[in-house]
Amino acid sequence: MRFLRTPDESFSDLSGFDYVPEYATIVDAAGGSLRMAYVTAGPTTGPVVVLLHGEPTWSFLYRSMLPVLVDAGFRVIAPDLVGFGRSDKPAEQSDHTFERHVQWLSALLFEALDLRDISLLGHDWGGAFGLGLAAEDPGRFSHLVMSNTGIPYGHTEMPQQWWDYRRTIETSPDLRISGLISELVQKPLPSAALAAYDAPFPDDSYKAGPRAMPALVPTTPDHPTAAAAQRIWTVLSELHIPLLCAFSDGEVFTKPMAAGMIENFPGAAGHDHPDIPGAGHFVQEDAGPVLARAVIEFVRKY
Repeated sequence: MRFLRTPDESFSDLSGFDYVPEYATIVDAAGGSLRMAYVTAGPTTGPVVVLLHGEPTWSFLYRSMLPVLVDAGFRVIAPDLVGFGRSDKPAEQSDHTFERHVQWLSALLFEALDLRDISLLGHDWGGAFGLGLAAEDPGRFSHLVMSNTGIPYGHTEMPQQWWDYRRTIETSPDLRISGLISELVQKPLPSAALAAYDAPFPDDSYKAGPRAMPALVPTTPDHPTAAAAQRIWTVLSELHIPLLCAFSDGEVFTKPMAAGMIENFPGAAGHDHPDIPGAGHFVQEDAGPVLARAVIEFVRKY
């Protein structure tokens, strides 16, 4: 597999995100190796919270949540997905599959870091991959928090806004990552934050990951991702890991998926699932501390 590595100088000026990155070299199922980046914060003996971002963001997304979780005594780990942030970026869109992303995260979180008793917050693709990890090794997880995400398996009708978003990503000759994000928040982002979202992608050759991800969503039962998603759904429908859906009131892509998880996953039963006000798809940008406090309350209560 041929991959690119964003130069360190691209990340030299990250406003409000001065965490020193750490790296792990993971072995790919095809026999190669990749470097994955992550940031850690908080006491090493604290309860573990893993924050998984999605498309087209990176761990920078969680900068307003990290201090709140750390102040509450948690050990927080925020990885960059392969193809995003400081992690290595496979050069071909075909390198990105649902199964591979779950395997890459498993290699980082389970093998390299050997994390256990994990409370996981997943957003967008980070939620889908996180649910895949929980289905793979449920004994490592104590809590699951899903925000503006889900695990569609080809029977969920995606809204027109999502199809428009997918079309923009797949066809735009000059894909501006920060532009995608700024369209899906309710509070304007400062120029420094927009620059940070563009930083991992010096030019279009680095953007195979963002370009590939929308097409991985199974929109029909015969989609290549559908079978894996169906298996995950089946496992989770029998698990009792406490699960919270903390969606925003302005979510445009995945809102119906919250109801599906609440109705079908035993771990979601009986919880007060919040509807976070004044936030768009990237709830961490609009209401990050609110989401962090929801995670803290849920983990402490269950």
